[in-house]
Order: sequence, then C-alpha cells, then structure tokens
Amino acid sequence: MDDSEDPNDDVQYHLEVGEGDVADAVLLPGNPERVDKITQFWDEAEEVARHREYRTVTGEYDGAPVSVTSTGIGGPSAAIAVEELARVGADTFLRVGSCGAIQPEMDVGDLVITTGGVRQEGTSDEYVREDYPAVADYEVVAALVAAAERLDYDYHAGVTMSADSFYAGQGRPGFEGFRAEGSEELVEHLKEANVKNIEMEASAIMTIASVYGLRAGAVCSVYANRETGEFRTEGEHRAAETASLAVKLLSRMDDVKADAGVDRWHPGLSLE
Repeated sequence: MDDSEDPNDDVQYHLEVGEGDVADAVLLPGNPERVDKITQFWDEAEEVARHREYRTVTGEYDGAPVSVTSTGIGGPSAAIAVEELARVGADTFLRVGSCGAIQPEMDVGDLVITTGGVRQEGTSDEYVREDYPAVADYEVVAALVAAAERLDYDYHAGVTMSADSFYAGQGRPGFEGFRAEGSEELVEHLKEANVKNIEMEASAIMTIASVYGLRAGAVCSVYANRETGEFRTEGEHRAAETASLAVKLLSRMDDVKADAGVDRWHPGLSLE
C-alpha cells in the first residue's frame, strides 16, 4: 500500500493533521462552515488542515487550548475524525451541532446536552456489540451544563437518538412519499421514551470514545421541533459558545484533579 494511504502514517490520511496540530480537546461540528462560527468566540485560532469535509483549526479559548474539526454528515465520517484525532493525541471530543427536538416543551434555539444515545446509526455496530451503551462522559456533561448555566442559555439534558439518514431514518417521507417500515410511529415511540432529540453523529462519537477510554459528549442547538412543526436555524452560536466554555471548564477540572491527586472529577471538588 502507498504510504500516503497508510491510516497509521504520521500525517493522517483523511484529516491531514499530525502530532502537535491539535489540542487535547476537539469540538466536532458537522458543517465546515460552522468552524468560523465556533472560533469567533476564541482568543486566537489558526487553520492547520483542510481536506475533503474535514477542516481543522487550533487555538485558545480563555487561555485553554482547543481545536475544532468539521466531520461532515453522519457516523462514518465522524468516526474517521475521532480515530485520526485520537491518533495524534486528542482525548476529549465534543460534538457541536444542530438537531430536531421531539418533546413539546423544547423551543427552537434551545440547547440539548446529550447524556446518552440511542444507537440507530450503524457505524458504532462495527466497533462493538449492539447492546453496548452510547454514554456521554459525565465530566463532559457536567462541563456543558455548567457552561450553559454560566452563559444563561436555555438547555435540556437527556437521551439523543442518532440516525444514519435524514429522511427515512428520522421518520420523514422519502422521495415521492416513500415511507420506511415503522417510520410513521418512530418519533412518537421515541417521544414516549423521553428521548429529547434526533441528530446523526453523537452516538457513534460517544460509543467509539468509550471503547477507547476517551471523553466525549454533545451539545446541539434545536433547529426544529418535530412535535410543534416549528423550524428556524437558530441557536448555533449558543452551542458554539457553550462548547468552547466547556473546554475551558474541563481544563480547569483536570488541573483540580491533578492537584487533588484523583483520577475523576466529583462533586467534592471545586472549580472556584
């Protein structure tokens, strides 16, 4: 095999990043255009790589090193990003995206902080058995909640469903009104199970991170409420700022843990 196609090469095949290019914590939006909307909140930012759907920028937010890499749409490309970023040293991954809410009390523009995922995507199945849970790292969840509270943004925390398709897999009609089996009941069943939202990457990112012993979570802005029928592209900046501040808080958590000589954050520790 040509060295340029070696997925274990020093410069990663898809992302074209190498050792020293990325911070320990990486934000993962889907859309490459969202990268600039995230870095506008940072103190400094420099693009280090751009290839295919993957655009990577590294900088600082309030003194904390942070990177952002766009992943494109869906679990397969998000999995590639996690794999290659981990190979060059990243250990914390925060998906920053948009979603559809399925609970009536959730407004367009609100944030959803994922605590766990329904693995309706197929990417994570290729890593681990299907009954393995997709769980957000609790330190990441705590940092995202603390960030949303400090910024005074409305948020909901709970379970997210990740799908592999935007149309049939999310209960929408396909071309010429095609309906996948069970699609008409899908959203109602998820709603009854208290699932908060639907998107396409979180469960793959969280599952793969858990398998590798890495930290991951997700925060998404609500673009649509499937229950009320409301749709607006709103709240993107809130998810971006919340995730950036969460990286700062995670960095502080790590410092406090080191000073206390413990491996995991717990409520007995303080960030003050």
